[in-house]
Amino acid sequence: MAEGKRLPKFLDRLGSGFVYVAITIVCVLVNEWLFVAYLCAVSAICAYEFFAMMHKDQKVTNMAVGIVASALYPLAMHLWGLQGVAAVTVLYLMLLIVWYVYFMRARVQDISLSFFGAGYTGMMLSSLVLLRAALPHPWGGVLVLLLFVSIWVNDIFAYLVGSKIGKHKLAPYTSPKKSWEGFIAGLIGSAIVWYGMSWLPGVQMNIVQAIAFGVICGAAGVVGDLAESRIKRNVGVKDSGTLLPGHGGLMDRCDSLFFGSVVALLLLMLGGCLP
Repeated sequence: MAEGKRLPKFLDRLGSGFVYVAITIVCVLVNEWLFVAYLCAVSAICAYEFFAMMHKDQKVTNMAVGIVASALYPLAMHLWGLQGVAAVTVLYLMLLIVWYVYFMRARVQDISLSFFGAGYTGMMLSSLVLLRAALPHPWGGVLVLLLFVSIWVNDIFAYLVGSKIGKHKLAPYTSPKKSWEGFIAGLIGSAIVWYGMSWLPGVQMNIVQAIAFGVICGAAGVVGDLAESRIKRNVGVKDSGTLLPGHGGLMDRCDSLFFGSVVALLLLMLGGCLP
């Protein structure tokens, strides 16, 4: 009976995962505008899921403005670069202050939570716009796609090894199923993909940098995963949403990417690996 219940869940997980990956690959590779539109949509959905979780925890946030701000970050990055991101940030904070003045239920901590929601999702994901634009078409898209792959491989390796031989808990109070054995396996998988990334035309990254950056980026992805796990544990929910059957919400699929994308951009830029 248990097997009969498990099969439909597995098929749901497989099907929704395939659709998510297929849409991601197409949007990343076709052109910059489609990728920006994809990031705007992902940012908005993740922001909605974040604010919805906060409301379940009886927190007061400005969901509507937060979702719009989150969606604007990738677009502003594409149109005006870091100056655009700074402009969205300042305007968003000003709107939150006006909201605080006229919405008497709001407290200072509600401004902080609202501000964090858009920054945690849209602002961090907007770093992918700069990463894609760093190389000419189609290699910028391939670079971003390989970053996605490194995060997916990290998760897959960590799950496979952790579920088989994982004995030492990585973060027992935040995510009890994660193990140090799985964590190390995930970092190895990430380093392998980053080594492949070093062969892209325009990327100047030696094998030592590739392995080191792969390990660092993989670790950053795990931190992002644990951060979302901590949020869900505080709120008392298992998943951020129900958009992806078998996986939960979109935020559950992008949590590692929030941290991983920013760290990857910083590593490649500060390491002198991009033109």
